[in-house]
Amino acid sequence: MIHKIIIPTPFAVGDVNAFLVKGDTLSLFDAGPKTPEAYEAIQYGLKQAGYTFKDVEQVILTHHHPDHSGWIEAFEHATILGHPYNDFWLKRDADFFNYHDEFYMRCLVEEGVPEQYFEWVPKMKRPIMFVGERALDQMLHEGDEVPGHPGWITLETLGHAQSHLAFWHEQTKEMIGGDLVLDKVSSNPLIEPPMDWNSGRPRSLLQYNASLKRVAALPVETIYAGHGAEVRNSKVLIEERLKHQQERAMKVYSMLDEGPKTIFELTKTLFPTVYEKELGLTLSETIGQVDYLVEEALIDEIQKENGVLLYAQK
Repeated sequence: MIHKIIIPTPFAVGDVNAFLVKGDTLSLFDAGPKTPEAYEAIQYGLKQAGYTFKDVEQVILTHHHPDHSGWIEAFEHATILGHPYNDFWLKRDADFFNYHDEFYMRCLVEEGVPEQYFEWVPKMKRPIMFVGERALDQMLHEGDEVPGHPGWITLETLGHAQSHLAFWHEQTKEMIGGDLVLDKVSSNPLIEPPMDWNSGRPRSLLQYNASLKRVAALPVETIYAGHGAEVRNSKVLIEERLKHQQERAMKVYSMLDEGPKTIFELTKTLFPTVYEKELGLTLSETIGQVDYLVEEALIDEIQKENGVLLYAQK
């Protein structure tokens, strides 16, 4: 049994979904943002299914973003499970937050962003007040079976988040997908610090494309999505989105006809009316397209002496 609970959020994305799954264990996948309205919605959804907060034995996070990871403390008797990356946020890890700011400052320099925008670095953090403050009790990794739910297998599906997991049941052909595949919109592959602090910047769009292709290769019939309606045409939808993504990348390629450009210069051209208001999101989008073009060997990445990266057609 999978029971959907629709939860309001204070974010532009709108409502978020949580899914109550009854197996050998009663589990809730995702927990909304930490707002009073979200708490009431979860409480109402549990009641509609015949349960209370105390009945839930496990809360399983698809990823760490605040619209999914808020009310874990409300489930006092539940075990909290998810990708290890969640703990950086749930524990409010001070070393990680310092590294987080250093990572984004380095990224802004490489992207050729003028110093007047460096004040954006603290804003790159997710709205932490909406995130839960309870550490994971159990880590889930690629290939793990979800405790208490025979047949439900953990898939590491990075891209939208560096903590993103989806859960696949081969026999029922169902997937609990988080923000991997949404019905109406394509998730933004966000630039986030890597799990391994010594590795380079994750190529989020390339990760996301790989995750989508992985899902498209599975005989999925229903994806219970983190936002909006269930997705029942995932293979066709994914093929369409990958095609559109390629078209966006080629638009960026054409912008390099006049010569090398930085990420910031490309972002201003792509998003002339919103880049200052949504600098983090717009830079992430541009970086994704450039990473795609580099991967396809269509453009070169050139680092200047000041650390700024330039991109040029081959």
